[in-house]
Amino acid sequence: MLVYGLNVLKELDKKKIKKVYTSRNEAIDICLKSKIKFEKKDNHFLNQLTKENHQGVIIDIFDYDYYSFDDLDGDFVVILDHIEDPHNFGAIIRTCAAAGISSIIIPKDRSVKVTDTVIKTSVGTINYVKIIMVNNLVDAINKLKKMGYFIYSADMSGEDFEKVDYSRKRVLIIGNEGKGISPIIKNNCDFLVRIPLNKNVESLNASVAAGILIYKMRNNND
Repeated sequence: MLVYGLNVLKELDKKKIKKVYTSRNEAIDICLKSKIKFEKKDNHFLNQLTKENHQGVIIDIFDYDYYSFDDLDGDFVVILDHIEDPHNFGAIIRTCAAAGISSIIIPKDRSVKVTDTVIKTSVGTINYVKIIMVNNLVDAINKLKKMGYFIYSADMSGEDFEKVDYSRKRVLIIGNEGKGISPIIKNNCDFLVRIPLNKNVESLNASVAAGILIYKMRNNND
């Protein structure tokens, strides 16, 4: 898998990198310091490898190794209910990393996977978050409940998120960009929360909504 950018190179787990192609001296310095294989190439060569905005740095990495449910940790977990946009996924990963959330659960089917766009959008912060893939989200939710987690879902039919207590171990579920939380997932939640919107706005981007709720739920517990 090819990913791109100097900041991505800085943040990625160096053990995941096969080789770097770069026209930038700063990237070469990073490779030399971390003992990463690299080739110095001009931008014409790099442009032949990808049409993405590579910023003079193209990184060939191993495919992502997903974690299992047994690897889950932390008192705050995020579940993505069939998110399809890799930019949303990458942005949510970056927000989770910034907020200190170490586990994100995604379903195996009908969901965006870890791609070059996801890694690029996360700016390499995927290195700090475990992406846990499960066969069935309902089973995962029930396991989390048995572990003492309280399950919150973002849904416009819920209560104002500012008026809700988040002091216990918690899970935040963010739904699909178009359909929202699936009915079976909603039926297995403990609480629904919504972000009040001006009447001229129907909804927020999934990653924006996730960012607002993540920081509210995290800070409410501090």
